[in-house]
Amino acid sequence: MDRILNYKVLAIIKINMKNCCYYLLNELFLIHIYKNNYNIYQIAMDNLSPRERSAQMAKVRSKNTKPEMTVRKLIYSLGYRYRLHRKELPGKPDIVFVSRKKVIFVNGCFWHGHHCSLGRIPKSRVDFWVNKINGNNKRDKTNIRKLKRLGWKVLVLWECQLKSNEKMILKIRKFLD
Repeated sequence: MDRILNYKVLAIIKINMKNCCYYLLNELFLIHIYKNNYNIYQIAMDNLSPRERSAQMAKVRSKNTKPEMTVRKLIYSLGYRYRLHRKELPGKPDIVFVSRKKVIFVNGCFWHGHHCSLGRIPKSRVDFWVNKINGNNKRDKTNIRKLKRLGWKVLVLWECQLKSNEKMILKIRKFLD
């Protein structure tokens, strides 16, 4: 491992996992170190042109996403009524129950760095994506902390959890009752 780390490191990327670190050697190679073991990965180049990638990313929304709409329909069918994206609350929660002082965030696994198959880091521009996702995580934690200080109860639902409607219904009912 010492021989590999003698290469010039372009960026050190830390991920919020125990004893885990990524070192970006150059635009093509990345080393993943975990508990004294390491793997070297070749970084794939983007298969879309910059114009196509820009158009693709422009389609990504922050409100009314498919996971959010799924949760909203489910909550409405259970008989609960809510408000959406209250700007006066930290983080503009996706679903707000004002009379109960409860909020629900519906997080996309990729954008918020969930540790599941949907939350993997892209192979191109790894340093950018790790910093972006870590920044999102930090902001999420700050907003949740602020909401709790204001007396709000917070539930975070992940995109990958939406596959099981029964579990989701139980989780939402337990939170709201």
